Amino acid sequence: MNSRIPSEPPKIAPVHSGTTQPLWSVMIPTYNCIDFIKEAVESVLAQDPGPEIMQIHVVDDHSTDGDVEALVREIGKGRVLFFRQKRNMGSLRNFETCINLSRGKYVHLLHGDDRVESGFYQEINELFHNHPEAGAAFTNYLYIDHNSHKVDIINAPILNKPGIIRDFLYLIAEHQFIQPPAIVVKRVVYEKVGSFYAAHFGEDWEMWTRIASKFPIAYSPEYLASYRVGHGIGISHNYFMTGKNISEITKVIDIIQNYLPVEKRLKYKKAASAYYAVFCVKIANGLLLRDKKAAFMQVKGAWGMSKNLITSLWIIRFYLMHLSRYKQLENKLHYQEKKKKIRNLFSTRFPW
Repeated sequence: MNSRIPSEPPKIAPVHSGTTQPLWSVMIPTYNCIDFIKEAVESVLAQDPGPEIMQIHVVDDHSTDGDVEALVREIGKGRVLFFRQKRNMGSLRNFETCINLSRGKYVHLLHGDDRVESGFYQEINELFHNHPEAGAAFTNYLYIDHNSHKVDIINAPILNKPGIIRDFLYLIAEHQFIQPPAIVVKRVVYEKVGSFYAAHFGEDWEMWTRIASKFPIAYSPEYLASYRVGHGIGISHNYFMTGKNISEITKVIDIIQNYLPVEKRLKYKKAASAYYAVFCVKIANGLLLRDKKAAFMQVKGAWGMSKNLITSLWIIRFYLMHLSRYKQLENKLHYQEKKKKIRNLFSTRFPW
């Protein structure tokens, strides 16, 4: 397998003995997202308890869209560490570098195009303090667009108040419940389970499920992190356009079965496949007017993933939408052609 995509979880080395270990390591992996890095870093600096308590480190995967180091120096004013890969390593290896460079007890991988909201680190700290058995902790989160405006998608809380999510492994085995900016993992947990591997799409879902199979997970219903969508860059966008998300998510679903009791695997594999089949059709709906070929690839992949009644109904809905939009376009073209003929007629009769 390509070295950019590890075939098994890369090992994370423990922090060297004698190394001063802060409470937090906020590791910010970046690649060609220079327009959003300032917001990400500043959202952390606004909650900065000081270098003795928090390591803040930008790890750039050899970006080509600008001078990331200069930007980090300007924003951080010496407070933010910087590391640049000698060549582009891919997101999985860059995450691995982030975790190995981290020194803190708690590791937060904050992608360079996301941000945290006021009170995030305090809330996570309270979760770990109140639930020391937890291997990871996360909060609810918002969606923001490329202009940093909140998107009208609301995640219903998993719990009504902070606490350990009971049987979270079975909940997350069905589909992803966490976005990267919202979760913090204890470094010793990464040392035990290893880093990200196998896929560039859905790799975070696999990781959180892997952790949930070995450790309790703490949660707060407060909306304290923001995940950016719709900016037209990044792996997810590229994979939706090529259909590669389908093979990747299928691979991740297969891996996740290894974390479940044998007698429960078929049930949760069917549930996960059905969920992501509908997800792919929803992606297809959004692509229909921009890239019809990509939209139909998503629908084909959805049907291959789960041939059940719900998937069928969503696919029928997709085709009805396609026909409706085609008819609307046809009527619009017909109307424009009619206007053109009338304009030509008038210009012929009344040439002024």
